Amino acid sequence: MKSLKVVATLALSLLLVFSASAQKDKEKRKSPPAQVSQKVGDATITIDYSRPSKRGRDIFGGLEDYGKVWRTGANESTWIELSKDVTVEGKKLPAGKYGLFSIPGEDEWTIIFNKKWDGWGAYEYKESDDVLRVKVKASSTDDVVEMLTFEIEKSGDVIFAWDQTKVEFSIR
Repeated sequence: MKSLKVVATLALSLLLVFSASAQKDKEKRKSPPAQVSQKVGDATITIDYSRPSKRGRDIFGGLEDYGKVWRTGANESTWIELSKDVTVEGKKLPAGKYGLFSIPGEDEWTIIFNKKWDGWGAYEYKESDDVLRVKVKASSTDDVVEMLTFEIEKSGDVIFAWDQTKVEFSIR
């Protein structure tokens, strides 16, 4: 019995070491992980994503094609978690965790909430798993945003910007 406890303790210790090491490796990526969270009314909204950099590249209409599904970040799929039922741009969305995908357009974007939240990029994306799609306008920023950045305002407005493009949608 004592040897079983020793083995279990050793296994747990190794797991913790590898887990801490994996997190440090993520922070060394060219597109490091980030997370934003905000309480909006009774709901908590959390977005987990990786932050790609512009690095002199043409982003939308270049690196990321117009009209194609994008993971809305880098590395693993970006996900959003909602602690309560909400409305997004006036459309109902149940509490839960969703993959946050988008389809960039020159003037209009489609924001997608998908059942599959834990994949790598958009490679496993299936339209049949979409829970909600909303269309929103894109706008230009005055300055170049070097790394993709998400913000959640206390009002519930979610804003993300990269290069000279800004996209905003409301969660209430």
